[in-house]
Amino acid sequence: MIERAIDRRDFVHSLAAAAGAVRVSPRVARIQQQDLASLSLAEAAAQVRARRVTATALAEACLARIKEREPRLNAFITITRERALADAKAAEAEIARGRYRGPLHGIPIALKDNIDTAGIRTTAASAVFADRVPAEDSEVARRLQEAGAVLLGKLNMDEFANGGSSVKSFWGPVHNPWKLDHEAGGSSGGSAAAVAAELCFGALGTDTGGSIRVPAAHCGIVGLKPTYGRVSNRGVVPLSWSYDHTGPMCRTVEDAALMLQVIAGFDAGDPASVNVPVPNYSAALTMPVSGLRVGIPRNLFYDVLESDVRAAVEKAVEVVRPMVRSLTDVVLPPVLDLADASSAEFYAYHKDMFERAGGMYQPSTRRGLEAAAKASGFAYVLARRTLEERRKQVARVFETVDALVAPTVKYAPRTIKYWEEKLEAEKPLPPQVWNTWLFNTFGLPAMSVPCGFTTAGLPVGVMFAGAPFGEEKVIALGHAYQRSTDWHQRRPQLAAGQPPDRQNG
Repeated sequence: MIERAIDRRDFVHSLAAAAGAVRVSPRVARIQQQDLASLSLAEAAAQVRARRVTATALAEACLARIKEREPRLNAFITITRERALADAKAAEAEIARGRYRGPLHGIPIALKDNIDTAGIRTTAASAVFADRVPAEDSEVARRLQEAGAVLLGKLNMDEFANGGSSVKSFWGPVHNPWKLDHEAGGSSGGSAAAVAAELCFGALGTDTGGSIRVPAAHCGIVGLKPTYGRVSNRGVVPLSWSYDHTGPMCRTVEDAALMLQVIAGFDAGDPASVNVPVPNYSAALTMPVSGLRVGIPRNLFYDVLESDVRAAVEKAVEVVRPMVRSLTDVVLPPVLDLADASSAEFYAYHKDMFERAGGMYQPSTRRGLEAAAKASGFAYVLARRTLEERRKQVARVFETVDALVAPTVKYAPRTIKYWEEKLEAEKPLPPQVWNTWLFNTFGLPAMSVPCGFTTAGLPVGVMFAGAPFGEEKVIALGHAYQRSTDWHQRRPQLAAGQPPDRQNG
């Protein structure tokens, strides 16, 4: 059955209040007076497991939040209200029978719209796929469904994930919940905005050059890009097979660990998937960090920083310093001489569609594909070989350190107007993904965590990274940092009213 797509502007259903939970604890009772959607994923999971809060109450709370805030954010492309309520009711019944599946059972989440969902349209924010309805779930969607998660819908993004602002979408730009006239970051901007604005408890994004971590930093949430091959990309519309990663976007490191636990693991159907045992990521939350050797890759990562970003990240580093065994400067293998294999792979996926329907692509995507079509086979083969060499070289860095710390993004979020003018004029774009892209190149796990705000009130993120398949240490360090700070507890107060008029396709 194809889920009915709900246009945000027509989403006027009357929703029941998030109430009726049994034996509500004092903390949850206080939150319910505002909205259950304010709970973290971990807090909501604990209440569901204890049967103090129902999955239906959580779904209704999120749907009410969507009704209230989504018209100002444009974070969703498709809202699956009926399915969400049905899934929540089914989860509730299972839990009542004692069949609790785990921390995601009954928890409302949402997916970036390039992640296939059977019977629910998956557009990749493009007119080319506007009516595309997959017949099968992606592997990550299947795992989430198996874990009992409740799907609220599909989230807005840059067209085909080819962008860093979430302004380049057939469905219109995503608005940053902290300042509605600013970008949410991209390409997983809808995922970041929805989590930050409490429309869902967690989301999945994809990351080819920073598309999980950039919007996480810009919206003040946690975004985790796992090791290349740790999470299956089967059933995810590709941008670049050599650089693509799928990962969780949540309000806390603990929440991200819970989601990663469900989606991580070998998938024989994904050529890039690696058969490495999956550890207990929740146990990593209590892992001591006092013995960790942390490296600071100053070259490239710490240059050309905006002053507010630099100040916030330097304070974050000073918070980390007394927690760990050592903080020392490190140098990563060179990357500026590395030819990019991603553009050729981008064109390879789109070649037939582009030749048939090139005019349906967004103008800047079209220009990018036209340029990618000129890539030579020789250059691609050389780029792929060099990429593998550098991924082996970077592993040696972790003989002397256990983790790295760096700014997530060099710049604060720009205005949507700024991006629209840049994209239209074909002017050079700022080095938005320099810091994040390096970890896609190396294939290393990396996580953005909120670490402060600019003087204009926009979020800043700090990035923790680790060795291949070293997600445990990244999670441990990020969680330790969050226990010592409260940046992740701040919530945007969305301004009243609507953003400027936008086109919905």
